[in-house]
Amino acid sequence: MTVRIAAVQYLLRPIHDWSGFENQVRFVMKAAGDYKPQFTVLPEIFTTQLLSFMDTRDLKAAVRLMDDYTPRYIELFRELAAEWNMFVIGGSHPTLRDGELLNTAYLFTPGGQVFEQDKIHRTRWEREKWGTAPGNQLRLFDTPFGKIAILICYDIEFPELARIVCEAGADILFVPSCTDDRQGYLRVRYCCHARAIENQVFVAMTSTVGNLPVEGLGLHYGQASILTPSDFPFARDGIAAEGTPNLEQIVIADVHLPLLEANRISGTTIPLYDKRKDVYENPIEIVKVTA
Repeated sequence: MTVRIAAVQYLLRPIHDWSGFENQVRFVMKAAGDYKPQFTVLPEIFTTQLLSFMDTRDLKAAVRLMDDYTPRYIELFRELAAEWNMFVIGGSHPTLRDGELLNTAYLFTPGGQVFEQDKIHRTRWEREKWGTAPGNQLRLFDTPFGKIAILICYDIEFPELARIVCEAGADILFVPSCTDDRQGYLRVRYCCHARAIENQVFVAMTSTVGNLPVEGLGLHYGQASILTPSDFPFARDGIAAEGTPNLEQIVIADVHLPLLEANRISGTTIPLYDKRKDVYENPIEIVKVTA
């Protein structure tokens, strides 16, 4: 089965109201939809564009007020997923649940279903400036176009999470991200590529680009990419497609899922299956070495 993925490098630009946000979303979704992808992924917390017309003097309060837009956000993407007949990883959106603020990614299906994946590991910014709570549940979504998981930005830097979902059968990892500088972006990108190699899986990441007149969101450095394992059946450099850094654009690539199954069995190396679980269970032996 060949699956087409569209990764949106979403440009954060100041807007004046909800309509400004909705118009931009409709534009990028039409641009992606014209390529008829099975999956489209948007960046982490790209909905913070809404803060450009909100009172952000108290940032923690403002981010929580963004939850007032959650019903509109959900209905907009339910409509667009159905209109363009594709699965949409709608980036992530600050979401209140039981009084706690979570960084939640939403998966929208063409049939109108909505699923959630909370960010599990918070950055210092999220803990200290926004006061978010961590998610606690990792999910694997079994779709007609393969099994997928969503690891939000920092979560891809923890190899155990990717390994767990890949051992459960994941074919594609989607990584919505938001980074303000090049080194932050590269941390995510390098880890995405490492997870693709370690787990013989496709990884699609995308980032916010542009800037907003809001504390902590003033600058963004981003580049979308669709990454593959590093072996003969795949792209030479393990990059199926990538964008131009910091430009508003959409990156498209086709990935062939049967290649993963074959590569996991007969690849040059088979790291998904070669893991020595017996050794991992042994305690570390500490050896004292003197001069």
